[in-house]
Amino acid sequence: MHIQHPERHRTDRIGWLRAAVLGANDGIVSTASLVVGVAAATAAPGEIVVAGVAGLVAGAMSMAAGEYVSVSSQADTERADLERERKELATEDASEQEELAAIYVKRGLDEELAKRVASRLMAHDALTTHARDELGISEITTARPVQAAFASAATFAVGAAMPLITAIVTPRAALIPVVFVTSVLFLAILGGFGAYAGGAPPLRGALRVTFWGVLAMALTAGVGALFGANAAG
Repeated sequence: MHIQHPERHRTDRIGWLRAAVLGANDGIVSTASLVVGVAAATAAPGEIVVAGVAGLVAGAMSMAAGEYVSVSSQADTERADLERERKELATEDASEQEELAAIYVKRGLDEELAKRVASRLMAHDALTTHARDELGISEITTARPVQAAFASAATFAVGAAMPLITAIVTPRAALIPVVFVTSVLFLAILGGFGAYAGGAPPLRGALRVTFWGVLAMALTAGVGALFGANAAG
């Protein structure tokens, strides 16, 4: 009796998960750093909020544009490789089959079996087979520029809203420590969730994200305090 069991894999999340975690992380870190830096420069509450909102809008658009351009470049490369492979399959079918068989030999098949497997797979769908096994391009890993752009922009805005709302509701005297602590907490949650969604240990992900967030906020606060002191002097 053949028993089927469901297998849950996380590779289908690679595209949107990377963009989402990157966007949210940048939103929290950049906006919290901006708020802390401006506050350290002894700015008024209204100026801090304006700076935070401007950082949210500009950052979200920057993330969307950056992700779209970056992933579009990857997609262009994939299309060019697939087009070249299509032409080679049309003109050099035998050598392409030998190349595919050699790949399977390197993966552990004996030569005769590798040739039979290559022949059968190419007869079924030659381009898809070569894209997957020769070029490493599959439906799961294919670049999706629009998806990446929207995921990055949306999650950046959500991440940036957290320290910004905290800054709005916190009294000016306690703003810097409260934004700093809550942002570290937000980063830890994000890092843990991103690691969990990707199948990695949550604690490691949380520590990795919070380390760079704390460093960024500390440096920005230092710069803001320096400029604030110079302006006061």
